[in-house]
Amino acid sequence: MEEYKYSEKEIQNERHLSVLNIPIEIPVSEIESQINAKIKGLIYEDNSYEDDDNDNLKAKVWKINPIKVVAIDSSFLFEVPLKIWVSAGYKISPLGVTMSGYKDTEFSIRIRLISKIGIAPNWQVKSETYVDSYDWISDPSVKVAGMNIPIKSLASRMLNKNFDKITEAIDEEVSSNLELKKNAELAWNIARQPVMLAKEFDTWLSLVPTAVVMTPLLARNNVLRAVIGIKGYTQTITSATKPVVSSVQKLPDLQIVPKVPEDFKIGLISLVSYEDAARLATTKFRGEKFSFLGGKYHVEVTGVEMYGQNDKLVIKASLEGNITGDIYLKGTPFYDPLTQQLSLKGLDYDLNTKNAIVQTAGWLLQGQFSRMVEKRMVFPVGEQISVAKKTIQKALGNYKITEGVTLKGTLSDIVPDKVYLTPKHLYSVVFASGKVNLRVDGLKGI
Repeated sequence: MEEYKYSEKEIQNERHLSVLNIPIEIPVSEIESQINAKIKGLIYEDNSYEDDDNDNLKAKVWKINPIKVVAIDSSFLFEVPLKIWVSAGYKISPLGVTMSGYKDTEFSIRIRLISKIGIAPNWQVKSETYVDSYDWISDPSVKVAGMNIPIKSLASRMLNKNFDKITEAIDEEVSSNLELKKNAELAWNIARQPVMLAKEFDTWLSLVPTAVVMTPLLARNNVLRAVIGIKGYTQTITSATKPVVSSVQKLPDLQIVPKVPEDFKIGLISLVSYEDAARLATTKFRGEKFSFLGGKYHVEVTGVEMYGQNDKLVIKASLEGNITGDIYLKGTPFYDPLTQQLSLKGLDYDLNTKNAIVQTAGWLLQGQFSRMVEKRMVFPVGEQISVAKKTIQKALGNYKITEGVTLKGTLSDIVPDKVYLTPKHLYSVVFASGKVNLRVDGLKGI
């Protein structure tokens, strides 16, 4: 009896777990430009002489030159040149005469900051900035009655107390200028859109994403780099029109991993109808007589029919000769990557056929007739797979999905999956494995 586990549609929608790689390249010079564009002029202002520390100082802090940024591994090193204006209260008693008041002065310092970068599961970029060191470009002092009064200790105390204002500003700018979530959401939803791989075959590549992973942001040659990997199931779909995808999906939480896998699989499908397979097999057997027991018996195959029974291919062979009638053999179809052929293994008589032969023509069992049939049951499908691979590889050479978004990849190994039997066809499914990148311009710079 004919029985099938799979429909034609189920085979065409066969899913394979893959990873789509999205490289991120952010020049540190871009980060430096953005931070300098945002942090300029007055950074901090203290308009009160009286405060918790009773330092008797007013102060204003300006950035006087561009901030320099260097990235090393997962840290930023900032060099921030500042001009500081201070109005200091004083009280002195030269020659026994008490003098008091307020004097203004300006001086400059150079601060070195270190910022550690991390990314939370909710895609929020976090940086923790702290002061590594600073040095005086010019020392602070005020001149009263011809005397220079050093206020370096007061200025240092004021700076130490207010450095957090500067580090908070740096943290805010780093986080806002490394906003990955928006662009990752763009890539996530672009990846879900079916891509036409082969118009002549109405073949589409579709990715159903399930998770997102990412390597840590690390700097090399002053470029901040990472790789986002969108994990999902690829489908090679045959459709005359663009397959419909579900509405926009929420970007899942991020997982930071040491390395993003590069394993991408595309299912390549070749198919042979039962009628074509039977016609080819009949042609191979036509006119050939099979002899048994030293020529005492012989049979000739006059016709072949085929159909499926779950995972087995059933061959109905019509015989003439010392035995006339139909016999049934069953075997498991498989794709041989070496010969690029669809073949059978374990071909043997159906149980009812075997019982009948034992009673009427035992010599047919002794002659290994089933093995001879098995050797001839080969069907070339390699050309279909080869053409499909070449067509898809050409499409992946530099496929422009939309403005600023390009799909690019290479396919290498062909790995057999299995042969599926459906009501009309034998489907040979193989994996073309390789690496596929999605280039999004928004993720290559700020």
